[in-house]
Amino acid sequence: MKVGVPKEIKNNENRVGMTPSGVAALVRRGHEVNVQHTAGEGSGFDDDAYVKAGARILSTIEDVYRESDMIVKVKEPIGEEYGLVRPGQLLFTYFHFACERELTDAMLRSGAVCLAYETVQLPNGSLPLLQPMSEVAGRMATLNGAYYLQKTKGGKGKLISGVPGVGPAKVLVLGGGVVGEAAALMAAGLGADVTIADISLPRLRQLDLETPANVHTLYSSEHNIRQQLPTVDIVVGSVLVPGDKTPHLITREMLGLMEPGTVLVDVAIDQGGCFESSHPTTHSDPVYVEQGILHYCVANIPGAVPNTSTLALTNATLRYVLALADKGWRQACKDDPALAKGLNIAEGKVVFKPVADVFGLAYEALA
Repeated sequence: MKVGVPKEIKNNENRVGMTPSGVAALVRRGHEVNVQHTAGEGSGFDDDAYVKAGARILSTIEDVYRESDMIVKVKEPIGEEYGLVRPGQLLFTYFHFACERELTDAMLRSGAVCLAYETVQLPNGSLPLLQPMSEVAGRMATLNGAYYLQKTKGGKGKLISGVPGVGPAKVLVLGGGVVGEAAALMAAGLGADVTIADISLPRLRQLDLETPANVHTLYSSEHNIRQQLPTVDIVVGSVLVPGDKTPHLITREMLGLMEPGTVLVDVAIDQGGCFESSHPTTHSDPVYVEQGILHYCVANIPGAVPNTSTLALTNATLRYVLALADKGWRQACKDDPALAKGLNIAEGKVVFKPVADVFGLAYEALA
């Protein structure tokens, strides 16, 4: 199979879909890999590293799409790429269709096969291709929250750890999944007073046993969240409903409960966001203020640390990329039910029910 790795063109997205090591694994199995010129530079991998791994370097993104049967990316195609996608072409990347009607319609029109990293799901419910970026995003959420808590950045002027004789900042983490746990552990490691909220009692019990003493668990309800907001300094929104829109756990009205300079970090923004007042931001313009509350809503947080992120992502995706290249998407998905759950759109049809339900589109189960 001909596998293409284009350069990401989303704002400040420095990750790349595959490392030279991943390219080498594909080439060893007889596949051809087309990498766009300078695609890996932002992650620390130059063209020469890809050539040594056996890749062919192509000059433009148009060349990569035209010459490849499967496209392996990091982020969803944006407007400039819609016209490059061909009928029957396989795209393997993060899509987050449920909050992007324009993207959904474009991929339906294209006739392509869209296999989303974020909905590949193992029998135990875990999301193996979302997990590595969730681990990065959770850690970064806390670091960014601490940064914007500085008075010079618009925050309250608090040091997240406190100092002897002065208490630490209070951090509320909404959602006890991979992102939430990573954010809570990072905040706890920095010395913050951390509360992590979730609706799953078994998960709260597990977190209570596994996290440090400065992490407290809380059952997530509107009442309990409201009680936390007047004294909290940073809120990390990390709730995920796989493939579906995220519920708003903090409404605009609830912003008035918080002190000015409180920082909201919405890690779920690429699925619609945990906060009603959230809208996507970029690394070049990451924050805005509403009702005195700072909102950090960057949709590709791991893109700020692309070397770490690209290595972690390829570690997770490569086994699936190899299966898709070796067998083709139909057989690979028949052989692996977890991979099959990643299929969202196939040749003009919505084959993932949550996406169909969000937009009121016809759903067709894949035979």
